[in-house]
Amino acid sequence: MPSPAHRFLILADGQFDPLTSKTANSCIRYFPERIVAVLDRTQAGKTVAEVLGYGGTIPVVGDFAAGMRSGAGATAVLVGIAPPGGQLPAEWRGWLRQAIEAGLELWSGLHTFIGDDFELGSLARARGVRIFDARRPPPDLPVADGRAAEVGALVVLAVGSDCNVGKMTAQLQLRDALRARGHRVSFAATGQTGIFIEGWGIAVDAVVADFIAGAAEQLVMRAAVDHDIVLVEGQGSLVHPGYSGVTLGLLHGSCPGAMLLCHQPSREWIGDYHGREPWLRIPPLADLVELYERAAAPVRPSRVIGISLNTFDLTETAAREAVARAQEETGLPATDPVRFDPLPLVSAIEDAAAQAA
Repeated sequence: MPSPAHRFLILADGQFDPLTSKTANSCIRYFPERIVAVLDRTQAGKTVAEVLGYGGTIPVVGDFAAGMRSGAGATAVLVGIAPPGGQLPAEWRGWLRQAIEAGLELWSGLHTFIGDDFELGSLARARGVRIFDARRPPPDLPVADGRAAEVGALVVLAVGSDCNVGKMTAQLQLRDALRARGHRVSFAATGQTGIFIEGWGIAVDAVVADFIAGAAEQLVMRAAVDHDIVLVEGQGSLVHPGYSGVTLGLLHGSCPGAMLLCHQPSREWIGDYHGREPWLRIPPLADLVELYERAAAPVRPSRVIGISLNTFDLTETAAREAVARAQEETGLPATDPVRFDPLPLVSAIEDAAAQAA
């Protein structure tokens, strides 16, 4: 695993935005002190806070070489977005070549492994520069056999109404809040962004389908060591036809004792169709609660214990109304753990842990 002490230049050219640069945005939220600059020529001259609403005075730059020199100087370049088609544009290849030649480590969450690239991988090996492809799965993953249900810790899985509704962010907010209350909590990262933040994990969307549940099982068993609560980062959604397989593999492999349902109240349709108009409406929250509980039941009965909302695009009044509506529709505690007090969900997890003890 790469050194956690790097100072990063984040590459997000053309897509640095509250919605389109998920990896960049999360890294900025959780370790801003280690970000020297963000490269995006369309937002150059602004600060990160002017673009995202948080992140302080980290500069957005339009020149790669200047970005590497920002602040105390970058020691690594982090690919903070996914280029169209998942391939590296020619200009990006030039930038990454510059970084390698300057001795900077590369961190990437792309499905295309930079370390396997003939030009960039060969150059990095020749220069002794490490390339961290976060989505590269470990070898020899097992087929799941239910061992995650046997750990002593309470396992809480974040599940969602759709992709990109705040499953990882919710778990990280709750991790910090639970730790502040004295709990021994671990976060099991299942995607490249969570791995960048936590320092370990498995990107399950890059795992061969037969072993997704086995990867989740391994994560839970490792995360449960010396911890009382394991918060598992969720992926996808059971109602998203493109990613439901990953979601179900995580659900059955992690064998959660409890689940948190994550939702963006302003979103009515399943999204992320690469330019195609969405055609599937997101079911009501109560229906989603029942769906996830029924899907979990054959392997290990589990219940949804709370609703985590992502209200970033709503006014304060509309956000509070959405929280109240979610509580009324489901009968479960609800909050936006970033915008409001996470205590309703923290208390739900504490209650579930006490019942499981």
